[in-house]
Amino acid sequence: MRKIIIPTDFSENAFNALRYAAELFKYERSEFYVLHAYADEVYNFEGVITQDFLEEYKATVKEKCSRELENVISRIKELYSNPKHSFHPIPAFGLLIDEVNDLAEKENADLIITSTRGATNDRKLTFGSNTLQIIKYVQCPVLSIPENYQFSDPKRILFPTNYLLPYQRRELKLVGGIARSFCSEIHMLYVSRFAEETLRQRDNKEAILQQFYDLKLHDHHEKEMEKTQAIEKMIDNLHIDLLILVNSRHSYLENILYTSTIDKIGLHPKIPFLVLQNFYRL
Repeated sequence: MRKIIIPTDFSENAFNALRYAAELFKYERSEFYVLHAYADEVYNFEGVITQDFLEEYKATVKEKCSRELENVISRIKELYSNPKHSFHPIPAFGLLIDEVNDLAEKENADLIITSTRGATNDRKLTFGSNTLQIIKYVQCPVLSIPENYQFSDPKRILFPTNYLLPYQRRELKLVGGIARSFCSEIHMLYVSRFAEETLRQRDNKEAILQQFYDLKLHDHHEKEMEKTQAIEKMIDNLHIDLLILVNSRHSYLENILYTSTIDKIGLHPKIPFLVLQNFYRL
């Protein structure tokens, strides 16, 4: 049973992420937790707020959010009537990052699926602020869906790695499960002037291969190119459908996330982007 969290701000971008989730796990029994955090809506009220009014207003906003969540769930069920899927509306009075993290821990979630940008939809940015915060701080894999991206089977998956990180088995199983559902190819990309020579690299590569033992794997080695260029080259040349990176200390992705803006790095994926979190989870 997959447990998947879908944060929503009721935008079309957020609904498109939910549609992608329903398609991606159409072959698996899955529970979808459709979450809306509404604390900002309460505190952004313009005017004087007494304690009594605050409680009344919170209840009003919660009721409104609950109706909208039910509408979202009704809409997705009309599009995808899948007996393997169940949907849970989660209106939460709190900050989005805290509520997503708490729900992921409470339900032991497998994955969070979000849109790259929400209702504000600043097209100058690759990722919206909420998506970046979730990727940086929530200890659960995060899959981001670009604006207006139409689902297609992820037949070709790109997995850049330097083999220096010991990936969590649970997260590798998630990737392997997706690949098996769609008979996907996984393209491992190693970008370095040096061969994979250290014992750590060999051990970590072997651990990956053990989880992907029955999948079609391809090894690629780029010696001279900068990582971003190598990734974008492979995406274009191999017609990649899903990009995977890992968030960990001193990783390539951390360099992106902790730069003042992700766009300074120059990585602008136009395909779904799965971030593995290199944290231990049961």
